[in-house]
Amino acid sequence: MGLSDWLAAKGQQINPQRLAIRARIANDPYYRFQSMAEVAVAAELGIKIDVNQAGVDDWLRLPGISIRQARSLVELSGLGVQFLCIEDLAAALSIPPLRLQPLEPILYFAYYNIDGLSTPQRFNPNTASVEELAKIPVIEPAIAQIIVENRLAHGNYRNLADLQHRLSLSSQLISHLMHYLQF
Repeated sequence: MGLSDWLAAKGQQINPQRLAIRARIANDPYYRFQSMAEVAVAAELGIKIDVNQAGVDDWLRLPGISIRQARSLVELSGLGVQFLCIEDLAAALSIPPLRLQPLEPILYFAYYNIDGLSTPQRFNPNTASVEELAKIPVIEPAIAQIIVENRLAHGNYRNLADLQHRLSLSSQLISHLMHYLQF
């Protein structure tokens, strides 16, 4: 059953403009969101930006974030400042938290032990369980389950590129995973 069949079964109309936005975002990992409606579509697609690992380009994907603000956030992260909530970001940018609230669905807040960043626990996706993979900060339990199911159905992953290709994972997620996976 395709997306249009599923929508028709649910009694919902197909919005061609929304489908086009969805396709653009899904096919371009560097797509810069033009509106909060596009941010909502990105959230539906599961796109996340790890605020404590984001680079300038990641921040510039968000509507309303200037190059100056992006550089400031990256510089603060590089100095060891960790953002744990929307209020932390707002304080760092000297803006009201309500201005950032619409971005929250795609922002991922994780605490990183600065001492542990140099040697994170690594897992082999060809032998790790769902529970082990879910311990990785950027992997949600659903993605851990998909990794294991795909491995069982189609065999071991050759490398990180093979994992990305087989599961259609974003390059942003893969760049985070390369620190936690070993083959």
